[in-house]
Amino acid sequence: MSSFTARERLLAGSILVGLMAATPIAQPLAQQKAAPPDFPSNNVGWVGLNGNGPFFEAVPGRQPGPVTQDPKYPFVPNGVGGQPTFRISDLNHPNLKPWVKEHMKKGNDEVLAGKIGFTAGSSCVPLGVPGFMSQGGPNSLFFIQTPKDVRMILESNQQVRRVAMDVPHSANPTPSWYGESVGHYEGDTLVVDTIGQNNKTVVDAYRTPHTEKLHVVERWHLIDGGKGLEVNITVDDPDTFNQPWSTYVRHVRGKEAFYEDICAENNLNLFDYHMPVAEKPDF
Repeated sequence: MSSFTARERLLAGSILVGLMAATPIAQPLAQQKAAPPDFPSNNVGWVGLNGNGPFFEAVPGRQPGPVTQDPKYPFVPNGVGGQPTFRISDLNHPNLKPWVKEHMKKGNDEVLAGKIGFTAGSSCVPLGVPGFMSQGGPNSLFFIQTPKDVRMILESNQQVRRVAMDVPHSANPTPSWYGESVGHYEGDTLVVDTIGQNNKTVVDAYRTPHTEKLHVVERWHLIDGGKGLEVNITVDDPDTFNQPWSTYVRHVRGKEAFYEDICAENNLNLFDYHMPVAEKPDF
């Protein structure tokens, strides 16, 4: 009995010594946490790679995808040598509700009849989400990151989104142009969840409408060793689409600091973009 107790004490002591030796190593490992991605990019912005393409790309192997151009009317972007054309949405897309197709057909008919197919960006109105990510060309995207929030700023018209970090959604957010965005980090990825948008915006460059049930999830992460930025987007609106759809947008690091691109006041463009004008002073 006494010899068994001695061996038991010796074994217990060995285990205790092992645990004590392992503690200084185990604690730092448990406390390790991946650093959040650095999006501010040395005070230079991110430029969309697909500004002359379909803007929202289809995710390989995942259906349904975003609305695309009607194949009967091929899209010709600026700067490729041919006569540029406007976007005509493919109304045969199986994911659109009947009322959406009827609404978009009116827009298609107007463009085909010779009316300019204005987008939210060209009209200087807020873009909403995910329309915020549909801007292409030279318009840079800038980030400001703090522990409490992330700000996304579009060079074009200085539109700003605020993402509140590590907080839940409000119970009943009041519908607004950009809705309510909350976010958190999952390793090297910024995850943004947006609800509470009004129905005054469109979701893409094809003027696809939506309802106030719109729910958008974005996953922002660096690619190509930090030289690129990709956002994977999931869009859900049960009153507009038959099922949620996915897309992605890629950016490359810009080379210039923030440039103040005027859109409304003192606009230097040569066309009437239906810019909003206040009917009476608000001050």
